[in-house]
Amino acid sequence: MTALATPARSHRRAPVPPPRPVRKRRSKEGPLLFIARHSVAIALSMMFLAPFLFILLTSFMTNTQSLTSNYWPTSWHPENYIAVFRKTDMPKYLWNTVLYAGLGTIFTIMSSVPAAYALAKLQWRGRQLMFLVVICMMLLPPQITTVPLYSLWATYGLTGSLWPLILPTLFGDAFSIFLLRQFMLTIPNEYLDAARVDGCGEWRTLFKVIWPMARPGIAATAMFQFFYAWNDYYGPFLYTSENQDNWTISLGIASFRTLHAVAWNLVTAATVFAIAPVLIVFFFAQKAFVQGVTLTGVKG
Repeated sequence: MTALATPARSHRRAPVPPPRPVRKRRSKEGPLLFIARHSVAIALSMMFLAPFLFILLTSFMTNTQSLTSNYWPTSWHPENYIAVFRKTDMPKYLWNTVLYAGLGTIFTIMSSVPAAYALAKLQWRGRQLMFLVVICMMLLPPQITTVPLYSLWATYGLTGSLWPLILPTLFGDAFSIFLLRQFMLTIPNEYLDAARVDGCGEWRTLFKVIWPMARPGIAATAMFQFFYAWNDYYGPFLYTSENQDNWTISLGIASFRTLHAVAWNLVTAATVFAIAPVLIVFFFAQKAFVQGVTLTGVKG
């Protein structure tokens, strides 16, 4: 008899499947624990939001109720927003404000970017002295130059219009030049050297190299200038107070104040119209604004 050969058993083990990742169960924290962990942030947010909420609630009250100690309207009056347009020429005030803020912002950027580039990236005698002059202009109160500037614009017959506020932005703004100069210092000089080697002049280097890389700083500067012009009361009151056709929204809000009383419900309703465009602009440009501000001042 012949023995049957049994096949040799394989010593290879079957592949072991990889262990499944253990999912950690997230502990559901209660609302009290959440409030305790974020108590400081909640308190600060309430401090900042309380004035806006107070203005919004007051805008729906009657004039008599707005003078009481009640913070919540007993009866809602959305017709206050319609009364704002009936009693004042609010569309014209908004248009004048957009014109002042828009042109002022564009002219400021056009004039401040080359000046900041010259102070940050060009080597010339007296650069540090000129930068010191810019800082001194930032510290100079605007009331000091009010009388000579008003006499100048009155000589040219431009008082009563917004041009005395718009035309000076063609010559730059000290704060905008300072902010842009500080941001441009963070741009490496190697990019400029490479552009100059390729044959780019200073103007082409500015607009082809510096401008795209300095967009966050330019956006932050533009928003600062836009907010300043939008909220400006002193300048329009000084030059356009005698001409109601050129009033801005800040003067339009002040028109609700009479000699013996103030219609606070209408004042707050008009204030909501003034705040809304600023909040919308900041909401869509907050990323560039924060980036431009945080990167400014990395170098001295």
